Amino acid sequence: MTIADYDLMDFDEVLEHFDPVMGLEVHVELATETKMFSSSSADFGAAPNSHVDPVSLGLPGALPVVNRRGVEWAVKIGLALNCEIAESSRFARKNYFYPDQPKNYQISQYDEPIAYEGHLDVQLDDGTPWRVEIERAHMEEDTGKLTHLGSATGRLQGATSSLVDFNRAGVPLIEIVTKPIEGAGARAPEVARAYVTALRDLVKSLGVSDARMDQGSMRVDANLSLRPKGQEEFGTRTETKNINSLKSVEQAVRFEMQRQAQVLTDGGEIDQETRHFQEADGSTTKGRPKETAEDYRYFNDPDLPPVIAPREWVEEIRESLPELPWVRRARIQKEWGLKDEEMRDLVNAGALEVIIATTEEGAGPDEARSWWVSYLSGKANERGVELEELPITPAQVARVVALVKDGALTTKLARKAVDFVLDGEGDVDEVVAKHDLEVVRDTGAIEKAVDDALEQNPDIVEKYRNGNKKVTGAIVGAVMKATKGAADPKQVNQLIAKKLG
Repeated sequence: MTIADYDLMDFDEVLEHFDPVMGLEVHVELATETKMFSSSSADFGAAPNSHVDPVSLGLPGALPVVNRRGVEWAVKIGLALNCEIAESSRFARKNYFYPDQPKNYQISQYDEPIAYEGHLDVQLDDGTPWRVEIERAHMEEDTGKLTHLGSATGRLQGATSSLVDFNRAGVPLIEIVTKPIEGAGARAPEVARAYVTALRDLVKSLGVSDARMDQGSMRVDANLSLRPKGQEEFGTRTETKNINSLKSVEQAVRFEMQRQAQVLTDGGEIDQETRHFQEADGSTTKGRPKETAEDYRYFNDPDLPPVIAPREWVEEIRESLPELPWVRRARIQKEWGLKDEEMRDLVNAGALEVIIATTEEGAGPDEARSWWVSYLSGKANERGVELEELPITPAQVARVVALVKDGALTTKLARKAVDFVLDGEGDVDEVVAKHDLEVVRDTGAIEKAVDDALEQNPDIVEKYRNGNKKVTGAIVGAVMKATKGAADPKQVNQLIAKKLG
């Protein structure tokens, strides 16, 4: 189904009749060297089924051993989310069958999570603060990954066969679960995006995950229900699974609000089910009936002892926390002299972190902002990706800034260099050399181009000598064209002024 197949209620009309209630479950893959319960590599991108072992394949007799670093990073996330840390927590078996879960159960935490009762304060687009209450952050293992063949979308619907890769099975996960988010009204989609954005920035700043949503190292399940105005009881919820971009989180919540409202208004009932988000048009499609906790038949894993987190160890981890994103932003804003709205614009554009990284590579804040916010944001829009997903690094942008500052590149040539880097042709210095982009320093060649331009434009020469000094732009343009943009405009202007007296 596509979005055109759904009867959707107008968004403003939804808000006249219903209050949305959200719950967000965010799965964060930890960037540990090995898996949560075995010594296999947890690196992303290896050949299918090359990072496996008896534990991650669920072979009989294989016993799990807890990854200490995984526990430490779980505590770190919990502390950064203002959670209470349990001195003793337990792993449980979550029983269900799915082809990418080789044991037919997942090792997770249920009624004894390692972190609980926290909150994350986020900022909406206009600066409005919003506190999202955290119910729990618990440890678990990731599943494998299915690749569906034969369908137009790569999803199960329409597929003729499926392949399973167990490299991801057993990779450490932290699942962060919010309490019900009420009272957001029309801003519910925006609150969802702002929360996931803040959470992504947080885990990246902690150094525990790259939080690459496009690669699945951070995934969002969005629960949503509607209740008629004046009703206290929550409605039946749906859970849109594995959303993998910030924009998609907002779209999924908005779509479900409109879809559910129309179903309820037409006299229908909402099925408690999982749904799949469709990137192509922002709709969601029906998945499977949604289980309750009782359906998973949780029980304590007999192969794993309780996880003990002594107070002294927790406080050591607390002391090691880095400068958190909101504290860092306040410092950067003061250092750079930015207004509140300027800082919000950078954050909302997803540009702040790459700009900071570019300044750390040697570029000035103004130059870094100019490149990322103007030129590179346009390139990201053209490609339909987030700014940080562009195939250019802050170090490469800083190198371009340095070459412009040194006079080796003009702004026009620098943009060409950036385009070649974005197209995968190599590093900055490589593409400059390959495409002969460096500014021409041969005074003789530039002088000849100036002489030719003056000779071909006698009317401009006459206007200049009659006192109109602004007409030289055409001469400069002709020289730049003749030198394929490689002449130094400052040098060209000096030569023109010298020759015209």
